[in-house]
Amino acid sequence: MRVAHSCGSFRKAAELLSVKHSALSRTVAQLEAQVGAALFERSATGVRPTLAGLHFLKHANAILEQLDALLKSTSRIARGQSDQLRVGLCASVAAGQLVEILADFRGRRTPTNLVAIERAPMDLHKSLFNSDSDVIIVPGKPDSAGVHARALWRERVFVLLPTDHALASRDTVRWTDLRDHTILLVTPNRAGNLEAIIESKISIRGITQNVQRHDVSRHLFQGLTSLGFGVSFILDSDIANVGSDVVYRELHDEQGQMNVCFYAHWLPNNRNCALRLFLTLLAERHPSPAER
Repeated sequence: MRVAHSCGSFRKAAELLSVKHSALSRTVAQLEAQVGAALFERSATGVRPTLAGLHFLKHANAILEQLDALLKSTSRIARGQSDQLRVGLCASVAAGQLVEILADFRGRRTPTNLVAIERAPMDLHKSLFNSDSDVIIVPGKPDSAGVHARALWRERVFVLLPTDHALASRDTVRWTDLRDHTILLVTPNRAGNLEAIIESKISIRGITQNVQRHDVSRHLFQGLTSLGFGVSFILDSDIANVGSDVVYRELHDEQGQMNVCFYAHWLPNNRNCALRLFLTLLAERHPSPAER
């Protein structure tokens, strides 16, 4: 259709495309029958698109351009020549360690090379296997043997309390201190790696009856805590967002200050050259051996 439009003639378009004039005319007629409208006005001097034809051509051109870009980008990725890195994140970009990593990579590459994707940890793992992310940075090691990982940094776990809470006067809080207090957790569909760690600790200590679940975001969780619904948990990277209506105290277990380790996860068969550069940067900043 594009060639017929530019040529103004089915015959000239057929010659340019090296197909029979009758075959091209028949193809256009079949398309018109499928659309249910005439796409061209025919005359002795040639053809010109109808209003419906112009509408069809406009959107068809956009689709073809997108398809062409998709084919080219997919081909580059298959050859390991993509210049774009998609990083899945679940921690605040304001966190010191994370922002330093991203700033370092941006300094080595052009700013347009990195695309950040913020999702819940469960969704980030899906995005990795669906090839929506090249690498994800989340708390904890991967569950799948087919994923490679590198330990990056550790963050302390804190108990978030209302300012007038009985435990607010303490410098640290232990699990035994929480036996008589309501513990707020998000529902499973919103749960992340930190919640999974907290739930395992609660289960081991036999205080699951204290748990009260809410289907809300982390931001609203702080509001529920400040209102006295119960206590909740935050990481170092969340402290900057804590308001004056709550306080946070170090959470200690038998080994002392409780903390979680953030890991970079990636698929070993991803040939994206930008990913290789990012992994090189991570290895320089965090030289611990990658885990398979």
